[in-house]
Amino acid sequence: MPDSPAAPQPPGPGPPADDTTAPMEPRPQMDAPACSPPSHPPAVEDDFQFLLCEGCRQESPNLKLLTCLHTLCLGCLSENKPVGQCPVCCTAIPQANGIPDMDNLLFTNLQARLKVYKQITSRGGPTCSRCRGEAALVWCCECEEFFCAKCFEDHQWWHKKKTHKVRKVEELRAASAHQFLEDNRKSCNLFCTSSSHPNQSPVCSIYCQRCEKALCCSCALLDNQHAPFCDIRSETQRRQEELSCMDRELRRRRSGFEATYASLQGEAARLEEAQREMRELIRQRVEQLVRLIRQEEEELLGLVEARQEQGRQELSRELRHVEGVLRRMEAGERLVEKMSLYATEQEVMDMQPFIKGSLQELQHLQLPVATDRGQPGDLSECRVRLQAL
Repeated sequence: MPDSPAAPQPPGPGPPADDTTAPMEPRPQMDAPACSPPSHPPAVEDDFQFLLCEGCRQESPNLKLLTCLHTLCLGCLSENKPVGQCPVCCTAIPQANGIPDMDNLLFTNLQARLKVYKQITSRGGPTCSRCRGEAALVWCCECEEFFCAKCFEDHQWWHKKKTHKVRKVEELRAASAHQFLEDNRKSCNLFCTSSSHPNQSPVCSIYCQRCEKALCCSCALLDNQHAPFCDIRSETQRRQEELSCMDRELRRRRSGFEATYASLQGEAARLEEAQREMRELIRQRVEQLVRLIRQEEEELLGLVEARQEQGRQELSRELRHVEGVLRRMEAGERLVEKMSLYATEQEVMDMQPFIKGSLQELQHLQLPVATDRGQPGDLSECRVRLQAL
């Protein structure tokens, strides 16, 4: 088998030339293996289960991020009963129709990039995105397209003044899905939203701390209302670090909620044990009586149930509340982790304020006041009646 050609590189900037003298990239070797199997097993589906809807566990192009930081598709939210609360942790959804406004851009974009990776590692391999006929040899992460040798030459000609990052399909097949997602994060895809750019919006590289929005160099220089400035990468890094700090604080507070949850579970077990013991005592005493007083046995059992029902309902409500908080914290930790690993700057800029608000709400939650619910209710009346029997 011949050696694989080096990864094609885009030509450096230079003066324009006519069609006869234009510099062209060497065509990739066509005798290179087109679809050899990857050197490692394909990405395990379980590695990316976090991208699925947490309700139906299916992929969806319409994923919504709730204030509790759980992610659900529109289908699950539309069929959710009762409307207005998260089906995972029962947290209220502020929107009246039960459909959050915030899209989970990170998960949606990761799903799209994973589909590209599945094309690369498929048995037949990807085909050229332009001619649709030839097997693809390279992938341009800027254009997000596959190219055969001929179309790659055309691509290099039209983009000879730009530096597009291209890699051979064979190299991508040899990499893991995690590596593919990390390598294909674009460094900057924020565009200026000013109305002064009617034709094509330039890429933003400056962040105005007063307006809290990204600007291009022209808008920053021409409009004296914007100040102070910082680099857009510094701002996205600051936001990412802010989320990480909040995540560390939540991890510290989570231990307290876990301890409370375990305590509540213990109290529930003691309550059930006390009820079981009383039932057994009642049955042992009633079995000594004659059939004429069987009705008394049922009344005593009903009395015990009534005494314990109030405590059981209160304990059940607290357990559901604490369990919901823990699930929200788990969702927050998972989302911040995936943002740190895979989020583009666009996704950080769009999603960070929303996630920050949810995490701040979690930080302000107070632990339930621990009370002694392990003791059974007042059973003195029951004991008096047993003594009378």
